[in-house]
Amino acid sequence: MADWPARLRACLDPLEEGQEARPARSDYDLNTHAPRQRASKRAAVLVPLVERPQGWQLLLTRRAPGMPEHAGQVAFPGGRANAGESLAAAALREFEEETGISRDKASLIGRFERYETVSGYDIMPFVAVLNTPFEVRPDPREVEAVFEVPFDFLMDRANHQRQWREWQGQRRYFYAMPWQEHFIWGATAGMLHALAVRLEETGSCCA
Repeated sequence: MADWPARLRACLDPLEEGQEARPARSDYDLNTHAPRQRASKRAAVLVPLVERPQGWQLLLTRRAPGMPEHAGQVAFPGGRANAGESLAAAALREFEEETGISRDKASLIGRFERYETVSGYDIMPFVAVLNTPFEVRPDPREVEAVFEVPFDFLMDRANHQRQWREWQGQRRYFYAMPWQEHFIWGATAGMLHALAVRLEETGSCCA
């Protein structure tokens, strides 16, 4: 079984915030001719890994259908940072609020490049390992479901589909990683693609 935490620790940026080692990724990477909106909404997400007998899994959420933004979409736990709050603290707070899992169960191991969305969010993804066992009690106002996906599947670039939809009269391209009944796409898939590229480019991580 792959030791994903060890491989990720060798590839990820340190937790301290500051000058980024790599340019931000964005929804515009696949849509270079689209008018670009400034990403001004500071946010953070948690990329939580769980060790199971069958291998490492990634914990994801499906947003509640009544949410004002991205309703029903698959997402990492996360959200906007409060005034004076570090991005790491925001990721952990939002993780606990959305999933009901204590933030004490999450051990941060690093972060990777920021991701900017067409909706104006500037998102910092933090990777964490979850200590088991834990109890999932999602907030029904924000989260319809919490589920796990094999991390091997998500880090295999053969599973990263390039799809498109009509949006505001134009084709909008995005990455998608359908798994069972879950359609993982958009910014979530874009961040996972960025992480897989980083792992691939850093050969020592992927041996």
